Amino acid sequence: MPEFPQTKKQLRRALLNHRRQIPEQIWQHKSQMLCDRITNWQIFQQAQNILAFTSFRQEPDLSQLWQRFPDKTWGFSRCVEKDLIWHQVTIADFESNMRSGAFGILEPRHDLPLMDLDNIDLILIPAVACDRRSYRLGYGGGFYDRWLPNSTGFKAGIIFDDFYIDAIPSDIWDVPLDAVITEKQG
Repeated sequence: MPEFPQTKKQLRRALLNHRRQIPEQIWQHKSQMLCDRITNWQIFQQAQNILAFTSFRQEPDLSQLWQRFPDKTWGFSRCVEKDLIWHQVTIADFESNMRSGAFGILEPRHDLPLMDLDNIDLILIPAVACDRRSYRLGYGGGFYDRWLPNSTGFKAGIIFDDFYIDAIPSDIWDVPLDAVITEKQG
């Protein structure tokens, strides 16, 4: 693992550059291994109401999870101004229920039903990186930073093992996650 700079902005830039260099075949393999690890994880097996994300900028691709488990209730977010709005997405109609959002991220249509956020079992959270203390480095927009403090459900950062680092600079508003899952650990 290369040595990374220590401000959040510099660290984010270096890590995103590192992630962009992952060859497609290796990215797919790592995503498959990560999905297999999550599938065998007891917390996932017991969860019924799950918030997830669609892969963006070579984040782990979790689509195998909702394809394998369409009977779970899946929620995906839309970015609305500075907030995350979570909608329930029927997996059988996934393609027709999703649209490209403001940042080019695949998001649910605005007319889909909202998720009951008081009844969430598991939140699969994207990150640029996570550290050994379970803090995450996001993209800098603050969407999850604003949303996580009032969220319910088990909070799991989902990253590739190369992005599980010793320490990320943290701010007072950063919320530690309950777990970090990679293709090799968690």
